[in-house]
Amino acid sequence: MSRLQVLGVGLWVVGCAGIASAQPGFPASYTGDEHAPGAVSTQALAELQDVTFKQRLNEALPLDAAFRDETGRAVTLARYFEGGRPVVLAFVYYQCPMLCTQVMNGLASALKVLPFKAGQDYDVVLVSFDPRDTPAAAAEKKAAHLKYWSIEQDAAAWHLLTGDEATIRRVTSAAGFTYRWDERTGQFAHVSGVLVVTPDGRLSRYFYGVEYSAKELRLALVESGQGKVGSAIDELLLYCFHYDPESGRYGLLTMNLVRAGGVLTVLCLSGFILLTRRRESHPPPGPA
Repeated sequence: MSRLQVLGVGLWVVGCAGIASAQPGFPASYTGDEHAPGAVSTQALAELQDVTFKQRLNEALPLDAAFRDETGRAVTLARYFEGGRPVVLAFVYYQCPMLCTQVMNGLASALKVLPFKAGQDYDVVLVSFDPRDTPAAAAEKKAAHLKYWSIEQDAAAWHLLTGDEATIRRVTSAAGFTYRWDERTGQFAHVSGVLVVTPDGRLSRYFYGVEYSAKELRLALVESGQGKVGSAIDELLLYCFHYDPESGRYGLLTMNLVRAGGVLTVLCLSGFILLTRRRESHPPPGPA
């Protein structure tokens, strides 16, 4: 992700954070002069220092990292990769007033229209980067989210984790996700996005923002699932679309389309020639 993209998303994050109310248990929100002059556009905002989401494709997550799930049970990341299926991963915090909920909503909206089944073809893992979040907060957030999207049947496929700061930093650092607490707004400054992880725990695809293309997420799951997810149609789509790490999106691969069109043309011409020769060598019987 380019520096300008990070800055743009960060500006939106901080702007939203500035108008939101402080969360219970958080430091008091900023109560300074609302009309204080802002920074010039070329000046780096202090709130965005060390706030990034850098792609680290093919890097391995620390699967031995220990967390608590929404039931309070002690788990490791490795637990969610035992089924041999890809994992959709997002870093959020459960008391976030706005952005993290939008990340979760964007993810649920995209996954809901996919032809794949949650818990069978993929799992969803949300890791809170706020060490003050508790399993009880995770359970409350999960229940509200699943009810809102009417996907209570997918409860076993959604996992909301909490942990201590050292463990959280270990996992977020491995994924290239950095964030910082902003004393002025009383909230975290962070970049929004989701990742797709291979069944063996390697970072496969990054998607930024709060809305995610169902088509691109589908391709990422097929690609990350190493052929275990999807169908022949999905494999054909992968031939026509290519993931661009710079933009974090799948783009149409024109040359492959040209090749596919050329092959199809040759096959059609060959079939026409064979059919014509067959008719010439077996003319229909004439009148008696």
